[in-house]
Amino acid sequence: MQELSIQTSERTQLLDITAKVAAAVRADGRRDGIVTVFVPHTTAGLIINENADPAVRHDLLDKLARLIPEKEAFYTHAEGNSDAHLKSSLVGHSAQIILEDGKLQMGVWQAIYFAEFDGPRQRQVWIKIT
Repeated sequence: MQELSIQTSERTQLLDITAKVAAAVRADGRRDGIVTVFVPHTTAGLIINENADPAVRHDLLDKLARLIPEKEAFYTHAEGNSDAHLKSSLVGHSAQIILEDGKLQMGVWQAIYFAEFDGPRQRQVWIKIT
């Protein structure tokens, strides 16, 4: 397993980690398999989506904020970050990508995004090739 260290700078943000994942895969040396990318945090997640237009990232975060506001009267979690837990649960914590001939098999417009919902923080991403 390989581990990436990610430093976020905002409370909510999407960081393109595609190049870092690809570098970790190259360093592993395997040419074919399944790459599992996993986020071991309860207030962060992983999203695969478009990388061509930054408006897509903005729209995703904006819609999540509208669906799950930071403050709600019914939240009872003492840390005050219930929205981050809900967003993380909604988007998920992992993705699997096919590895063929040493390359991640992704669509031309796709990128792997680390989704921060309770930053800024130092975070981890785990990568396993099978």
